[in-house]
Amino acid sequence: MSAPSSRRAGMLYRLRTTNPYVVDGALAAAVAVPLSVPFVTSPPGHVTPLGVVLNVASVVPLVWRRRAPFAVAALVFVFAGLVSLHHRPGQMLQYSGLVAIYTIADLGRPWQRRTFLWIILLTFPPASFLLKGNTLAEFMFTMLLPLTAYLLGTLARTNRARIEAVAQRAAELERGREADAARAVAEERNRIARDMHDVLAHAVSVMVVQAEAGPVLMRGDPRRAERAFDVIAEAGRSAMEELSRTLGVLRSETDVGVRVPPPTVAGIPALVDQVRGAGLPVDLTVVGTVRPLPAGAEAAGYRIVQEALTNTLKHAEARSAAVRLDWTENELVVTVTDDGSGQPRGVGDGAGHTGLPAPRGGHGLAGIRQRAEACGGTADAGPGETGFRVSARLPLGGGGR
Repeated sequence: MSAPSSRRAGMLYRLRTTNPYVVDGALAAAVAVPLSVPFVTSPPGHVTPLGVVLNVASVVPLVWRRRAPFAVAALVFVFAGLVSLHHRPGQMLQYSGLVAIYTIADLGRPWQRRTFLWIILLTFPPASFLLKGNTLAEFMFTMLLPLTAYLLGTLARTNRARIEAVAQRAAELERGREADAARAVAEERNRIARDMHDVLAHAVSVMVVQAEAGPVLMRGDPRRAERAFDVIAEAGRSAMEELSRTLGVLRSETDVGVRVPPPTVAGIPALVDQVRGAGLPVDLTVVGTVRPLPAGAEAAGYRIVQEALTNTLKHAEARSAAVRLDWTENELVVTVTDDGSGQPRGVGDGAGHTGLPAPRGGHGLAGIRQRAEACGGTADAGPGETGFRVSARLPLGGGGR
């Protein structure tokens, strides 16, 4: 905004926020200045007390023009007409009437505006020709002035309405942005909570399996027992590190857009090695050419494999598991199978979704389905040929919501 425009906007703002009686009183005083000219220029004896009262009465109501525009306009028109009829002194131009017309066009209700417009159209022509004996040029001047005042008032009203509509729209957009920011924070916290669940469930499962095997290995194979305790310590440290990062984000009050670095499909081999270290043989197969995935699908692929292997450790009583990554031109197909009981205990989503078993207290497979759907994919889980099978299809295009 240029400096003149800024100054003009500042002046208009100050006028709008000033006490209306002060502004309208100043306007009435300004109108009174040209109306006082006939009192000075009239010949002796032409000014009467009634003429003074009528002229003053046509100006003073303007002080309340914004409080009661219709009543003020009616009073001004009555006294202005009496001034013209009495004419001691008269007025060459009724400034107070023009201000009243502008005000009613600007602030009046629709029926009030229409009423005054018809008054102008119906009374000014006969008054101009019959009472004043004006020529055609004088009549046009007499008609155009009030119509111009009415038009200016109408423009002021429409401009104010437009500004108010723009301000309201801006306020709605601001509220929308605030709602979007709040929704983004809530979604981010939900994502972090799901990640925390996956991390802790996986780490605890690894530690439980190793801890249960520890006493047996201590008697038969101390070296393997020592390795089991190393796996427990490593799983605990890894869980604590990720837990510290996620809790650090949750504690922050200004974390819009701040994300814990998400895992990726490239981390699946290390995840498989960790599960192998927990004592469960896992075979990893990658078919096809590795392709770029959207960030959401990267994290979903990792977390799906992590959740499936965690369920295998916790519930399946499996002797081995297999992870298969099939890369095609359009999607990544993630498949995790095991040779366990074929029906995981304590997992599911409780909603009866097709392909997901009914739950007995957990939310693991529901989380798998939600993660796949969040990035535009699908997930399926159920008994496999020899045990349990989890499969997810993640699109390379990231068609998630």
